[in-house]
Amino acid sequence: MTYLLRRLAVFPLVLIGVSIVVFVAIRMVPGDAITAMLGTEAGLLTPAQREALAAYFGIDQPWFVQYGRWLLGLLHGNLGISSTYGKPVLDVIIERFPLTLELALLSMIIALAVGVPAGVFAATHNEKLSDLGVRVAAMIGQSTPNFVLALLIIYTLSAGFGVLPAMGEFSPLWQDPLRNLSQLILPAITLGFAFAASVTRVSRSAMLDVLSDDYVRTARSKGVSARGVIWRHALPNALIPVVTLSGIEFGYLLGGAVIVEQIYALPGLGRLVLDAILQRDYALVQGCVLFIAFNFMIVNLLVDLAYVALDPRIRLGEQ
Repeated sequence: MTYLLRRLAVFPLVLIGVSIVVFVAIRMVPGDAITAMLGTEAGLLTPAQREALAAYFGIDQPWFVQYGRWLLGLLHGNLGISSTYGKPVLDVIIERFPLTLELALLSMIIALAVGVPAGVFAATHNEKLSDLGVRVAAMIGQSTPNFVLALLIIYTLSAGFGVLPAMGEFSPLWQDPLRNLSQLILPAITLGFAFAASVTRVSRSAMLDVLSDDYVRTARSKGVSARGVIWRHALPNALIPVVTLSGIEFGYLLGGAVIVEQIYALPGLGRLVLDAILQRDYALVQGCVLFIAFNFMIVNLLVDLAYVALDPRIRLGEQ
């Protein structure tokens, strides 16, 4: 409990640091919300009109005043108003986040369902032809960019089968499960492919280390079946680096897979941040990045707690 409280106490400090960095970074990008909204017509504005619009968007004050005003609103649970959508930033994020969350979960399930068994299989057939095949496949998976795989999938479906994947809209899972799955399965495979390759390599390496430990040899000498030694004794300890990798990757996925969402035209959190940057929607960018950072810290905390469940020898917070 002490460890958990210490970690939770650090959250506000990290979030403030992230908010400062993103606040300064987005304002260093050339242009402003007025130019992004009006384009070339912004040059036709009179000084009075530009000043009025700057006051409306809240960019008429110095940076430290803008940040203080935004931080004060944040302390009251207000992330600001999106200049693009004309509604609270938190409402916009909540509308887009379910898609990104579901896509991340599907990608995680695919990666673990493929990567862990493949890594265990390769480790138990070490230096055999089947092990070499798994390692080559994993290397190809890690070397292939997501956007290349996505374009290959779309091209194969369109040129080979005359169909296109469902793109450009999102049906929530609770409204139409089959349509929802048809929209997200291909993006999930695209994201899960490289992730599965990483899980395969990490789980193979971890299994090779664990299989040479004394307690595994002891279990074998007691007559435990090969299946029991692998899945009941060796695998739980070998999963610790896999959990670490999964936590980091899942945190990134919750931040939005921008390229994959762009290719499949999915209205997720990644595309939302990209569009907000292009539109110089300062409040929306700040709110999205802060939301992503918070999710990342929660995932990392859950990963640390999962270590204890996998290996009781680990005691968090002890020196």
